[in-house]
Amino acid sequence: MDHLTRLGVFRSEAEAFDCAVRRAADGGREAPPVPSCPGWSVADLAGHLGSVQRYLTHVLQERHTEPPDPTDPALYALPEDPAVRAAWPRHDATPHRGPVPEELFDWSAAAARDLAEALRELGPDVPVWSWSAERTSGFWLRVQTIEQAVHRWDAESVTGDPAPFDPAFATDAVAQTFEVMVPARRGWKPAPAGTGERYRFRRTDGPESWTLEFTGTGVRLEPDGTGPVGVEAAGTASDLTLFLWGRLPAAGLDVTGDSALLKHWFTLAPPA
Repeated sequence: MDHLTRLGVFRSEAEAFDCAVRRAADGGREAPPVPSCPGWSVADLAGHLGSVQRYLTHVLQERHTEPPDPTDPALYALPEDPAVRAAWPRHDATPHRGPVPEELFDWSAAAARDLAEALRELGPDVPVWSWSAERTSGFWLRVQTIEQAVHRWDAESVTGDPAPFDPAFATDAVAQTFEVMVPARRGWKPAPAGTGERYRFRRTDGPESWTLEFTGTGVRLEPDGTGPVGVEAAGTASDLTLFLWGRLPAAGLDVTGDSALLKHWFTLAPPA
């Protein structure tokens, strides 16, 4: 997926997220909980995503090669409304309850638009800080498109059945999880040494599959691998993405082989 195509997906998902959180907030009368994000309300979801996007817009616009101080409120262009400020940032706080000011959603939607514009202006290859070995503007677009889409799904799940992801985007999201997120998560959180566990994830709405083997501290990815595995999980690219991001249970996939090994996946690849 090229930069401009991915940027189009990001913008579409951002618009859908904005519609979903406003609908869930019921005209500002309440901040309902988000079932797929335990401990968070719709206000917290908007506050989190808007904060991340404004932070990254600053990184991109200033072309930082080292991370700015994330506790600096000046990076976030916070509205003056105290109710809005109360929703930022709330990673470990009590969920925001009660009325939600419209200004919070305006601020969050503007954050997504500003990030999209910064990414459009820079293109995919400008060197900037990231937490990965890949330190480019294109890295951030790929990561943020996935985060925007997953949180759109979260927001839509508050009031009804969330729409699945675009198949091409979801295929890229699955690949990114295996290429980038799984190795990173094994470094971020305690994870046991691999003992040769082999997994295959197979897309049922396209030809792609991904085989992974955990050995010691490492994980080896074999795109379209054909060797034996302990367990295979098959589903649409959208459903595979939702499983890998902890939104869909294993029961939502077609599992063959050792189902207990699939339950072990999130021990070997701890959630972010």
